[in-house]
Amino acid sequence: MSQTATTKRYRATFILDTRNYTEAVETLVDSIKENLTSVGVNVTKVDNLGNQDFIRVTDRRMPSGLYVEYEMDAAPESPAQINERFRLDKTVNRVLIQEIK
Repeated sequence: MSQTATTKRYRATFILDTRNYTEAVETLVDSIKENLTSVGVNVTKVDNLGNQDFIRVTDRRMPSGLYVEYEMDAAPESPAQINERFRLDKTVNRVLIQEIK
């Protein structure tokens, strides 16, 4: 099979916790992109959606988060690898990965 037949298009939305992050936000966005490429993902687009308030606040110390979307080409097993990679990262609050049809 060809390489394009085995890859799918995904959109990963990251909610970042920048409360204790002292560097520029762009460095955090770039480091997440580097971690995605180390998993074997080809990131095609990065969109920083900015800081947005949560509709339902689960932690009163964190009423909002920084939303960043990554569009990427990846293998079908990559979403599980991405979730595992960022599971223990304290700056990543949530990750939502959707397949783009």
